[in-house]
Amino acid sequence: MESDSLHLWNQIRDFELDDDDSSMTFTDRLARENGWTHEFSVRAIHEYKKFLFLVYVTSQPLTPSDVVDQVWHLHLLYTHSYWDELCGNILKRKIHHGPTKGGKNEKEKFTNWYLRTIELYKSNFNQNPPIDIWPSNEIRFKDVNFQRINVDNNWIIKKPFK
Repeated sequence: MESDSLHLWNQIRDFELDDDDSSMTFTDRLARENGWTHEFSVRAIHEYKKFLFLVYVTSQPLTPSDVVDQVWHLHLLYTHSYWDELCGNILKRKIHHGPTKGGKNEKEKFTNWYLRTIELYKSNFNQNPPIDIWPSNEIRFKDVNFQRINVDNNWIIKKPFK
């Protein structure tokens, strides 16, 4: 990584999403809302920061993994942190989140963008992304039927493998 890129990466990496004065930090909320461990949530946040760096260093559109996308969705709710502190003060540009419009063409487009993201990740960080956070594109775009549910009012029973 060149010195300018390294400096930016260090700023993004060191950007704090947690507010220590909160009884529920960003990491705690991320873990709770996704059923993740605290440790996995910390790792997911780190990978989200890597994704933001990649978006910044390329002019090509990229697609995050689902795990990284969940971190991004939550961060977007923290509007001051996302828009003012991260985009305004560190990146000095806006990074918008664009959802799919659905359909075969969109699936192909986002699959290609995801593959590009993985390649850019490898070339910038000199390593393969962790497979539990960045699965293959076949897995990334296979399991996409999600719903938000209240686990206090509903049981979740895993279906047997097909």
